[in-house]
Amino acid sequence: MHFELAILGLCWALAIKVAIAHGDHSSQKPMAGPLQSLWYNTLPGDGGTQADSVFSGISTFGRLPYQNCLQAQDATYDIAFIGAPFDTGTSYRPGARFGPSGIRQGSRRLNLYGGYNVPLQTNPFNSWATVLDCGDIPVTSYDNTFALRQIEEGHFNILSRTPATDAGEPGPAVRGPLRGKTLPRVITLGGDHTITLPLLRSINRAYGPVSVIHFDSHLDTWKPKVFGGSPSSVAAINHGTYFYHAAMEGLLANDTNIHAGIRTTLSGPSDYENDGYCGFEIVEAREIDTIGTDGIIKRIMDRVGTEKPVYLSIDIDTLDPAFAPATGTPETGGWSTRELRTIIRGLEKLNLIAADIVEVAPAYDTNAELTTMAAADVLYEVMSIMVKNGPLSKMVEGKKHRKDL
Repeated sequence: MHFELAILGLCWALAIKVAIAHGDHSSQKPMAGPLQSLWYNTLPGDGGTQADSVFSGISTFGRLPYQNCLQAQDATYDIAFIGAPFDTGTSYRPGARFGPSGIRQGSRRLNLYGGYNVPLQTNPFNSWATVLDCGDIPVTSYDNTFALRQIEEGHFNILSRTPATDAGEPGPAVRGPLRGKTLPRVITLGGDHTITLPLLRSINRAYGPVSVIHFDSHLDTWKPKVFGGSPSSVAAINHGTYFYHAAMEGLLANDTNIHAGIRTTLSGPSDYENDGYCGFEIVEAREIDTIGTDGIIKRIMDRVGTEKPVYLSIDIDTLDPAFAPATGTPETGGWSTRELRTIIRGLEKLNLIAADIVEVAPAYDTNAELTTMAAADVLYEVMSIMVKNGPLSKMVEGKKHRKDL
């Protein structure tokens, strides 16, 4: 018996010794081999380093670096992409809460060959600008009022940071403690179009009333009593009335706002009268047949000008459903993806301080991802314009152009 106990004790001692030996990896070294050359490769030309294939890895917008900026308060950037997955303000098809993730999926090929934008002669992925995908703003789907507050505060948190470039230079912000500062630009992935109201509230806290360019097939300036009947104060704010509320709250610069791509039916001619009262001019989609893309660009530039801060809001239903079927309220007779991208490129002289793209509902897309790719490509043009125009410090009168742009 004593012998058996002794043997058992020896076995336990050996087992513990082996376990300790296996648990000590302090001297373990990785196996040698051509790891870097197998896993990473430098792209030719002006490109950067590609870590893996475009169909693998974590999806960020255009495969940009990711950081949860709302959690990492020390994150710095010049342009930030942020998602706002909200769709409980829709009147027809839901599903735009999946827009941010869908747009990121559709953007995977943007920098496949290095990301150089030939028409705009710039590379937004390889420039002076630090660009991050900051993830999504946490948004509840149970309380619209609280959700809109989450979006406003999340956006303002991202917007009000010190930028990576020209942080100490004077900039165009005019409100409160941000007055006179240079801020980063923010591009928001929606979400239904209701999100533009809290985004403009956030913008107003830094820039005051701003000029808005609104690409859409719908006016979205309807009075709540006309659009939805306004049975409650919560229901009164939705994706057809948010610009009405923005106008009433003084968020829009009067007489410098414009819609482009409009082709919706109306409750009557008074809808256009109300739209003018809210501060907008209208370019209808069908006008492209008579004045062309150059005429559309001229109308927008003449209305908005090149001196003031501009907010750009793009509803994917500006495109015809043949090019973007996956949207909340599709309207036939719209522009092609090529036409919309051409028009946006024509706005390169504008002072874009922020932008959004909305109403992408991936569940209604084809297997070819037509809508999500179109949305990503449109934002690629917006991002390129922002990069080409340099930091927002350049907006300040008398500011010398940066020599390294």
